[in-house]
Amino acid sequence: MLEPARIAEIADELVAADRDRTIVPLLTARNPDMTVDDAYAVQHLWAERRAAAGRRIIGRKIGLTSKVMQVATGITEPDYGVIFDDMVIDSGASVEFDRFSNVRVEVELAFVLEKPLQGPDVTIFDVLDATAYVVPALEILNSHIEMTGRTIVDTISDNAAMGAMVLGGRPVKVDEVDLRWVSALLSRNQTIEESGVAAAVLGHPALGVAWLANKLAQHDQSLEAGQIILAGSFTRPMWVERGDTVHADYRDLGAVTCRFE
Repeated sequence: MLEPARIAEIADELVAADRDRTIVPLLTARNPDMTVDDAYAVQHLWAERRAAAGRRIIGRKIGLTSKVMQVATGITEPDYGVIFDDMVIDSGASVEFDRFSNVRVEVELAFVLEKPLQGPDVTIFDVLDATAYVVPALEILNSHIEMTGRTIVDTISDNAAMGAMVLGGRPVKVDEVDLRWVSALLSRNQTIEESGVAAAVLGHPALGVAWLANKLAQHDQSLEAGQIILAGSFTRPMWVERGDTVHADYRDLGAVTCRFE
């Protein structure tokens, strides 16, 4: 375990990287004894710094819940991060490319809760009962730590690479569709780059939310009514560049799109 002073130094370093849009060297290379608990402590302190600056937490993101994402990153367990109010973008918007580092996009489902979820024994049925609706989303990844050699400790510390989310398409109640079979085609500049189905997220995307509620209980936290939960990607991350138009077609659930300027 790292000393509290070192955890604070890392959190401040990541705050500065976010502000200055810079990349920092691997945390684990410079702190070889750093643990997952240390990483969540850094993330928590980083989030406190942002909240103190006037930002409001409106949800959580889950990462690395599908095999395709674990293979793509070399990381074999899920993680989570915090979603702030300034990270929500409407479909069709122009997105400032320079706002992010190592910019990639993932296809996800967002669960909007109408009831709180408190672990440690949350089940898929609790999640479905607590969900007001599910809506298509794109996650924009924002990595402030160098990519080569990253571990889950680096990623968690960096708020699980959460940059922003683009919401759109058609909101649906959980009993209107079989969420396992929600599918999407992810295109960049009118060329399909990735595709997938939501069952790739732990067999059912609601299981990702259950995992999150139970994981948060280990840190004396819970999910609140009204929060938005990004349940995890069911495609590999797609790299984007300035000028790219991204479009995710969810068929019956509509589409989500944005352009990076």
